[in-house]
Amino acid sequence: MITVLGAGVAGLCAATVLAERGLPVEVVDSGPEGAGASWLAGGMLAPFVEGERAPPEVARLGAGAADWWAARVPGVARRGTLVVAPPRDRPELDRFATRTGGHERIGADRIAALEPDLAGRFSSALFYPDEAHLEPGAALRSLAKGLRARGAVVRYGVQLSPDRIDVDCRGIAARDMLPGLRAVRGEMLVLRCPEVALSRPVRLLHPRFPVYVVPHGEGLYMVGATMVESGATGPITLRSATELMSAAFALHPGFAEAAIVSLGSGLRPAWPDNLPRITQAGGRLHLNGLYRHGFLTAPALAGQLADLLIQSRPEAAHAH
Repeated sequence: MITVLGAGVAGLCAATVLAERGLPVEVVDSGPEGAGASWLAGGMLAPFVEGERAPPEVARLGAGAADWWAARVPGVARRGTLVVAPPRDRPELDRFATRTGGHERIGADRIAALEPDLAGRFSSALFYPDEAHLEPGAALRSLAKGLRARGAVVRYGVQLSPDRIDVDCRGIAARDMLPGLRAVRGEMLVLRCPEVALSRPVRLLHPRFPVYVVPHGEGLYMVGATMVESGATGPITLRSATELMSAAFALHPGFAEAAIVSLGSGLRPAWPDNLPRITQAGGRLHLNGLYRHGFLTAPALAGQLADLLIQSRPEAAHAH
């Protein structure tokens, strides 16, 4: 039995790939279902847009993410990503275009055709047609359901003896075994706003940080983007909440009537170079450091981890 510690996006993706290769798997998590940074993610499968800040390796790892998720969970929307900026921030749009690929520069008419509710609000945008998005909570629950259907065990609120762990996907909680792993605080809010209809993620560029608004269906929108170099836990700050709300209103004034469904914060795990990696420490393999690219890079990393595990433990391949 291969035991995976951590039921976030890294752990569930790793367990899924291992189970698909015929290995007996169990996933355990010390917390309840729905806890952890993965559940607060935007769920954007956006390798081109992320290339604006991320190293090229992130785009390479994420190239097949949309196909991987679509083959395993329902609800993957392949409608692309729209990047816009207010007229005063037009230079930000030009800069973004020079640092990313896979986009088309479009004008007001095309913006209105893609997102009618944004008609007349922006004169220029970048459209990334090959990107996708999903709702993180629904996707994680679907992976857990798929694992159980294959006979795997997924348990929450469980503490195991350290010597029983084969794969460690605890995220920032693994700092006790991974020197150099740091926390990057992310904050978000979920709005219910049936008055606004958007069908794809929209990023509003800002000189200090870009804000994204992701539709999750039934009038729900996730608004996020904060990246604070801090390991502080606790609720979202007033400053971040105000900035995210202001950005949503700047994108469309209809968000002024939105109901605030939830506000949240979490700690993303990151290495100094902001690239994810697979390491070995304490007698176990660690998949960690996914930073802000968990749903984008976890599938490819899960495949790499499965290769390493089978190579190092050939008996595991014949255990099922």
